[in-house]
Amino acid sequence: MNNPLIKLFRSKIYTALLLLFFVLCIGVFGYRFVSEYSWIDAVYMTVITITTVGYGEVNPLDTEAKIFTIFLILSSVVIVGYAISIITEYILSKNNFEDIKQRRMQKKIDEMTDHIVICGYGRNGKQAAKKLLAYNKPFLVIERNKDVIERFQEDDIPFVYGNANEDQTLYDAGIERASTLICALPSDADNLFVVLSARQINNGMTIISRASEETSYNKLKLAGANNVILPDRIGGDHMASLVVIPDLVEFIDNLGIVGERNINVEEIKVEQLYNVKEARTIRDLDLRKKTGCTVIGFKDAKGDYVVNPEASTKLVAGSKIIVLGRPEQIQRLNSEYNIV
Repeated sequence: MNNPLIKLFRSKIYTALLLLFFVLCIGVFGYRFVSEYSWIDAVYMTVITITTVGYGEVNPLDTEAKIFTIFLILSSVVIVGYAISIITEYILSKNNFEDIKQRRMQKKIDEMTDHIVICGYGRNGKQAAKKLLAYNKPFLVIERNKDVIERFQEDDIPFVYGNANEDQTLYDAGIERASTLICALPSDADNLFVVLSARQINNGMTIISRASEETSYNKLKLAGANNVILPDRIGGDHMASLVVIPDLVEFIDNLGIVGERNINVEEIKVEQLYNVKEARTIRDLDLRKKTGCTVIGFKDAKGDYVVNPEASTKLVAGSKIIVLGRPEQIQRLNSEYNIV
């Protein structure tokens, strides 16, 4: 575990143990050479002295041995007291580390706005998180399996521990401030319940849900989901496409691959490109010349898509464009228009 609090406690414990060992060595060697005790007697005298047990001396102490014993007692009282306090604090606080981590994580979540909430960190949830990380989108994950959280929490992914079916868990995830909800739970019934609850709390958010059964599609739509994904149907269609049009599908798959520096397709709001008070066209923007990117799609304010739009297409407020380019061209576009 890489928790900084644990590291701090461990460093203090190592320091305390080192000091105890140092005092023990001084005591043993002191009694061995000052009082000429045997090694066993020297260890015995050192232990009963630093622990203040109070047994009698092995042999009567001379003046030098008494002075050394006084020095050893004063030193050991401070060091042993420090060691006991650190070890006791560590033992008492060890069970609270998870609560401390959760409180710190909750504080970070409370500061998030317009973020994405992923319910469930199974196969679909992990894939969604991977994509969002590649595009630097703010998101968090609701997961009820504590083992899963402990296994993946070091990946800089904020987790909320709890059942997404409960309203309080959704509130803990800041659902009222979120822009999007992705329901990736394995059960259609659970997804349906989460969609209903989330839609009541935040009527303006976008909700995307997975469904295992085709009969759940319409139910999730009626519950308030904007999009419903059927992974099995998509998987079967994709495999068939690899037989019918393999090269085209492989090309499209490569476009969809994202990583640290290999994003090939970007969706951009028109408002990010220019002042929409005076409508401009795709030709006016001339993105191809400025950045090397090509506009391959257009989505108007009503939500209708146009593939390979004309250069004369007006880019009005509320519309979006889909651009295609190599990773360096996409980065040039983002830099040119300060797109985050």
